[in-house]
Amino acid sequence: MTNSSSDEMNQELLSALDSIGNVGIGDKITGEILAIDDKEAIIGIDGAGVEGVLTAKEYSNDKNVDLRDELTRGDKIELVVVSRLNPNKENGSFLLSKKRIEAQKVWEDLQSDFDNKARFNVSVIQTVKNGLLADVKGIRGFIPASLISTSFVKDLDQYVGQTFMVEISEVDKSKNRLVLNHRIIEEEERNAAREEIFSKILPGDEIDGTVRRLTNFGAFVDVGGVDGLVHISEISYDHIDKPSDVLKVGQEVKVKVLSLDKEKDKLSLSIKALQPGPWDKVKTDLSVGQTVTGKVKKLTDFGAFVEILPNVEGLVHVSEISWDHIKVPADVLEAGQDVEVKVISIDVDKKRIGLSIKQLTENPNKEEIQEETDFELPEESHGFNMADVVKNDEEDNKE
Repeated sequence: MTNSSSDEMNQELLSALDSIGNVGIGDKITGEILAIDDKEAIIGIDGAGVEGVLTAKEYSNDKNVDLRDELTRGDKIELVVVSRLNPNKENGSFLLSKKRIEAQKVWEDLQSDFDNKARFNVSVIQTVKNGLLADVKGIRGFIPASLISTSFVKDLDQYVGQTFMVEISEVDKSKNRLVLNHRIIEEEERNAAREEIFSKILPGDEIDGTVRRLTNFGAFVDVGGVDGLVHISEISYDHIDKPSDVLKVGQEVKVKVLSLDKEKDKLSLSIKALQPGPWDKVKTDLSVGQTVTGKVKKLTDFGAFVEILPNVEGLVHVSEISWDHIKVPADVLEAGQDVEVKVISIDVDKKRIGLSIKQLTENPNKEEIQEETDFELPEESHGFNMADVVKNDEEDNKE
């Protein structure tokens, strides 16, 4: 071999070595697809005189991807250099990635979205401790539980598979950190709905709603994007231990507006106000003189309250309990006792009913009272007057 030929080969080798040295980790490169099989492609890196390897794993997140279906020999492709391979390894000196160069662009786009407060839809893929994970163009974004909704969220599993709009709260490519916020979207939607609802409704209005949340003290009902509270006392005229006994989340209900306070963002609603009240039955089911059976609900010093219709009580005054004198009702009655009573007065407007127990029995003292009052006045011919009395006294004094 001549010196000139040897010099040329050395020069080519040096050039090749320089080219390898010019390829750095993290560099974006363009290369030609030289060979393909199902799991790997050989890429000739432009301007470097060296080859790289693109694996199926670095091409896509799809575990079942077949590179022969995705790539064509001779095509150009843009990739990023992931790492340097063992120089003795066949089929290339560098590990290349398409997936990561796409991720880089995604991070650049996310930074732009963060700077511009852009909003976009994401799909929730799973729950994690204290929040949700969502897919953002192949990047995993974290939605903290506190940034999911304006209201407390107990069951995070309900969001898996859902798609909703978010805004970026934090983005840091170096830490692979992407924090998303859905609450801010919900707050704005809620405020807009609140303005509209509060401008339309007035106390006394009847509107449709949907039960959104149940607590021990009541039910929160969505009425067009705004939650109003139906206190447990306003759910039913019947006694209930907890709202979940009669209502369920998602149930459609009709409610009456009791009050609204725009400044305090409070909306009070009632379900029972639209139901027939217990006193409505009084007008149709009770009349003075009627005899009914009831249950003693409460005893006081002045009488006994007896429930004679569901949630309707009447008062048996202590004087109407017995013909005999009793000191306090508890001497002859007890709470929970069933008694028969007579209706002696009704005032629906004041919600008052007078009852009597003793009037259902004969007065045992009736004959004694009759004897005391059963006498005849003397006849007029046998009577006397004050003039006769005075005259007789004068005559006696003369004597």
